[in-house]
Amino acid sequence: MQPTLSLGPFQGITDHIFRNRFEEFFGGIDKCYTPFFTAIHKADSKNLHGAELDPKINDTSRLIPQILSNDAAEIMRFADFCAKLGYEEINLNMGCPFQRVARKKRGSGILPYPELIDQILAFYFENPPLKLSLKCRLGYLESYEIENLIPVFNKFPLAEIIIHARTGKQLYKGTADQAAFIQIKNQFREVPAYNGDIFRVSEFDNLRLHMPDVDHFMLGRGLLADPFLAAETKGTQFMDKKFHLEHFLTAVFNDRLRETNYSLATLGRMKELWSYLRWSFDDPVNIWRLIKKTNSIESYEAAIKSIFLEYEWKGSGFSNSRI
Repeated sequence: MQPTLSLGPFQGITDHIFRNRFEEFFGGIDKCYTPFFTAIHKADSKNLHGAELDPKINDTSRLIPQILSNDAAEIMRFADFCAKLGYEEINLNMGCPFQRVARKKRGSGILPYPELIDQILAFYFENPPLKLSLKCRLGYLESYEIENLIPVFNKFPLAEIIIHARTGKQLYKGTADQAAFIQIKNQFREVPAYNGDIFRVSEFDNLRLHMPDVDHFMLGRGLLADPFLAAETKGTQFMDKKFHLEHFLTAVFNDRLRETNYSLATLGRMKELWSYLRWSFDDPVNIWRLIKKTNSIESYEAAIKSIFLEYEWKGSGFSNSRI
């Protein structure tokens, strides 16, 4: 049986336009998560209204809204709002590693505080409006912190736990600690989903060999660098990858331009995506130079045309050595 594959959330990249166009052009992903919501100060907060959660343009059965918070009441407000839109589950972000988040005891910064996590989950599960899953790391400072969290997590009927096999302090440096994940995975009520360093089909196959009981793998940077990755793990073949990829990028760019009334902020979002994509071409350094210096719609389109004419697509080019 094929495992579930999900697309991890990336602020500024995996918005509704990216997600919908990705499904159209590549497929292979069974579910995905919104980039995180935060600062939900009231039940009908302004930042909840927009395309990211609009059920008219999002598949509520496949999309899971994510919140970054350490405030139980805020999480409940978010869940209530998502329930009214027809969503089935929300995800609590306990994995964001960035210091500006972590120092506020949010994201991975909450992991050294099991008592606080216990209080949050107890409040939520008194009257849960939706299923609740969470994404975390092995710890913030040390990977053994997860051992103090497992008894807390096991107290509650969490829909799922997704573990990025790094600590928060690592950010995305080094390598994912697959051995640590394997050592603790069977201590949970349900085997958690695995996330971390899946860049190639061969790496995915190796993980499946060593983790046969894991039935959900979250793909992140590897999928941004090589959008064909998920579908290829399931046996899908593509005839002309460069042609396919170029049309996907054009569709995403044009959709974002239309939605933002042709704002140049769209260039920033495309550059974020290219910071990963470039590694799957044969000359990522020069490609990045071309992309970085674009400052208009015309210069960006010219750079894209040049890239797809002059450079070769290799695929699966991303690795931790590139960070």
